[in-house]
Amino acid sequence: MSKLHKFILIFFSAIALILGSTSISFSKVVGDKIILGAAVSLTGKYSTNGKHTQNGYNMAVERINSMGGVKVGGKTYKFDIIYYDDESNSGRAAQLAERLIKQDGVQYMLGPYSSGLTKAMAPITEENKIPMVEANGASRSLFTKGYKYLFAVLSPANQYLEVAIDLAVEKNGGPVDIAMAFEQDAFSQDVRLGIVDAAKRTGSKIIIDDKLPKELNDMAATLAKVKATKPDVLVVSGHSKGDQKSVV
Repeated sequence: MSKLHKFILIFFSAIALILGSTSISFSKVVGDKIILGAAVSLTGKYSTNGKHTQNGYNMAVERINSMGGVKVGGKTYKFDIIYYDDESNSGRAAQLAERLIKQDGVQYMLGPYSSGLTKAMAPITEENKIPMVEANGASRSLFTKGYKYLFAVLSPANQYLEVAIDLAVEKNGGPVDIAMAFEQDAFSQDVRLGIVDAAKRTGSKIIIDDKLPKELNDMAATLAKVKATKPDVLVVSGHSKGDQKSVV
């Protein structure tokens, strides 16, 4: 089984666990189907990964349904999903969360793509006591607000690249010089904080700390600095059109 399949099954296992601990009478059920709701980015800045997110959800639903579905309270159910396009816009994402809950009657949500959109939807699902399982919002602040109805199947963004600094220090036999360039979005800034913490912990030095534009399509200025200063490690996090990148 591929890592992708394992990840998707873990994701939907979390949903099944939530369903198994609650009464199905409080779910949006049509016949023998449990209806989930999702607002994902099918257009706009995050559209590439938004479509990947939708494809992943669909793959998981198809796989689980083909295996017989999930058993809740002695009865077997299959999944279906209501989708809306959040247009890569946090305001729109919040509106769609309200619509899925208040108009469509959805009682279980799948998260959007990106930390910013997850942040926009989480207060809505929390206020309405609707569980939301997400795998694309990694900003540390999502995990420090005490949300009881937000369930994530990924690590916080600040932990993403700390290990890269640890590995560089190990290979170098001591502290390293670090160059880093980050976009100003919530995800990238949390990745940056992890690098700053790792630098302090290992005694390493940050010699370049650049801010990137919203569209990660021109890094000439940063790369010129890197060529001149020759750091041991270059860490970058930001968004190209329709995508999100964290690289070392």
